[in-house]
Amino acid sequence: MAKEKGKQDLYRGSIVTLRRRCGKPNCRCKDGKPHETPALSYSVKGRTCMLTLLEADIPRVKAGLARYRRELAALDAEALRGIERMRKKTHADKKAAR
Repeated sequence: MAKEKGKQDLYRGSIVTLRRRCGKPNCRCKDGKPHETPALSYSVKGRTCMLTLLEADIPRVKAGLARYRRELAALDAEALRGIERMRKKTHADKKAAR
């Protein structure tokens, strides 16, 4: 599927740092600091998924996460406005029926 021209990606989830020891006997991680890899943690149907990232991808992913949060907040606000309109309409309809 082609991305719309000018449309930026949205990402849902969190950036986390995976830390692990590789198990190679001569690696620095055996006795020292473990290997670290940035990853995007997200859920699909209740299951946690991880997408490892390149360091160069982190700013783009952070921006996409921020866009997602803004869009979600705007959608929630619109839903609350719709509920408020329905509440007023229902109240007016009940009042008119008396």
